[in-house]
Amino acid sequence: MRNIKLIIEYDGTSYHGWQSQINAVAIQDVVKEAIKRLTGEAVDLTGSSRTDAGVHAYGQTANFFTESAIPADKFSRALNSILPEDIVIRESCEASRDFHSRYAAKGKRYRYIVYNSPSRSALMRNRAFHVPQRLDMELMEKAAGHFIGKHNFSAFRASDSSVTTTIRTITHACLIKREEIIEFNIEGDGFLYNMVRIISGTLVEVGMGRVLHSDIPGIIESGDRRRAGRTAPPQGLYLMKVFY
Repeated sequence: MRNIKLIIEYDGTSYHGWQSQINAVAIQDVVKEAIKRLTGEAVDLTGSSRTDAGVHAYGQTANFFTESAIPADKFSRALNSILPEDIVIRESCEASRDFHSRYAAKGKRYRYIVYNSPSRSALMRNRAFHVPQRLDMELMEKAAGHFIGKHNFSAFRASDSSVTTTIRTITHACLIKREEIIEFNIEGDGFLYNMVRIISGTLVEVGMGRVLHSDIPGIIESGDRRRAGRTAPPQGLYLMKVFY
């Protein structure tokens, strides 16, 4: 029995997230079905992150155990011949038997994309959060810097989130602007449910002048979700990489 590690890229537009669901099409189910068609095995496929409906990924990591004789590095090409065009296995390799794509993760990198233009974009409608108001990049950059470090991020999690601890360490947070596109890149040892989307929504409100960048430390310290900004929509979020 071998443990196969996959790096998966997908456009989440047509799916109800990564995690298998009743009466909904999830990315996990589509990949599992492709593996079954290839190997004849009904495998347990474990993903590193339960991305929501509409969220995308360049570097989702998953693993499964198989008795198939297919070389580990050939799984990617074989599965890609079966999978739909909006899901791609970027890499496949053999991992140690104790590797678990979720529990072995040491950190993650996310990107959130804002399309900042008075008019909407036909091409970016499922790939970014359209904000027609002018955003102040300097203020947003100052605000992003306040998130770096070890903090209690209770104010930046979904109200229905249930975790044992809300303390996380953010190692990198920066913004890049290319014409109408604003990229917010963030890395940390872990993220609460909707944390990146709430931080992104808060940064947009800072850029609009609705929230002061200097208020961010106080919002973090308060732990009050009502003081943070809106939850930015899912289509702007990308899971870029999982660190092990």
